Amino acid sequence: MGVLYSQVADQLQALIQEGVYREGDRLPGVRVLSRQFGVSISTVLHAHQTLEARGYLEARERSGYFVRLPVQDVPEPRMPKHRSRPVPVTAREMTLDLCADEQKRMVPLATAIPHPDYLPLRQIQQSTLWAARRGLETLDYAFPGKESFRRQIAQRMATIGVPVTPDDILATNGAQEAIILALRAVTEPGDIVAVESPSFPGILQALEVVGLRVIEIPTHPSEGLSLEGLELALDQWPLKACVVVTNHSNPMGARMSDERKKQLVSMLAAANVPLIEDDIYGDLYHTGERPRPAKAFDRADNVIYCSSFSKTVSPGLRLGWMIPGRHMASARQHKYFVNLATSSIPQLAIAHFLEQGGYDRYLRSARQHYREATERMRSAVARSFPEGTAVSRPQGGFVLWVQLPEGVSGTGLYQKARAENINVAPGLMFSTTNKFDNCLRLNGGNPWTGTIEKAVARLGAMAHEQVTG
Repeated sequence: MGVLYSQVADQLQALIQEGVYREGDRLPGVRVLSRQFGVSISTVLHAHQTLEARGYLEARERSGYFVRLPVQDVPEPRMPKHRSRPVPVTAREMTLDLCADEQKRMVPLATAIPHPDYLPLRQIQQSTLWAARRGLETLDYAFPGKESFRRQIAQRMATIGVPVTPDDILATNGAQEAIILALRAVTEPGDIVAVESPSFPGILQALEVVGLRVIEIPTHPSEGLSLEGLELALDQWPLKACVVVTNHSNPMGARMSDERKKQLVSMLAAANVPLIEDDIYGDLYHTGERPRPAKAFDRADNVIYCSSFSKTVSPGLRLGWMIPGRHMASARQHKYFVNLATSSIPQLAIAHFLEQGGYDRYLRSARQHYREATERMRSAVARSFPEGTAVSRPQGGFVLWVQLPEGVSGTGLYQKARAENINVAPGLMFSTTNKFDNCLRLNGGNPWTGTIEKAVARLGAMAHEQVTG
């Protein structure tokens, strides 16, 4: 049905664009369309939902579906042009506040956590029950990781251009631990590390834990890290590492092209500066083929690859992995000293899930859900926020970066929204030097509900108040 409903949606969209159905027209009933296209009623309903996400239909209670042409598109945010100096990293308390707020009954637009409706709950329950029955195999210290888990990861890495063996892989407690282990393997406290700007707060927290200084490199909302900015930083500062989310970065959703990834890998290898690659969103591309990681272009063993299943399968399993390459001995040592090993049952469960083929089947629907959800959120922001607002166009993942008009404070919106039980992530969280107060990150990966729609509209009204006030 997945391909069929998309075909029906495409045909209906073409009829709307050709003027057969005009703005405000009511579409024929689902039974009529079912006969017209020769498909089931459920397929027609799914096609309607797809067109809603694209902004072409509006459901009216007890009345049916009506044509609503998409609003004029909003521009992408501008790439920052600032030049930075290395500074110590201090994680903001609001990051922890946001995580705590997500546990309350607030509208969840802040943290980059996948919605439970989009996770393979039943399959993971079955695989976890299977793993729990493995007896003694679940009770040992699984260091450096369960062989079955590392074998499945090695097989998947081969499909994206990274041929490795199970012995090249270290299991971790999520990508966050993998990044910390990578930083500890290649730096000393006080060293300077380059990061994207804006940057994922978890990376900034990892840098703080290790006691490092950071230099922020401007990042384009579509093309990713500025290679020109990185080259200037390499010329000016003694960088010891560079941390980049190459595919569907958080918060902008940028994806570096293969050519730019090759240039990034070559540039850092020539400078003998390790690249720590976070590829946690790589599997959540919206269309086309799975983008290759920068590690696929690594010929000098200079890229440390990190990823996890927190954004795809389950954030609560806390299961990730890394490919440290020539830094394996150091990474293993730090891992062992910190927590000995990663829990056995999650590794066995995920290995079973992957081996049964459930992961790839699940991903096909998840990508569609996230593409439609982010398009719908982007359209809602365009309708509700004041003129001059810019919104990213992510090619994968489920977060949106919103750049507000001049004079509108993202921190101010965060505070007002929090008072009304709406949780958003203010731009200040994504930098060490207060650069993005006029920005917000929104979680666009929630199923669309009246509550979400009203929350976005209210955020837009608050932004309008700041403009007029």
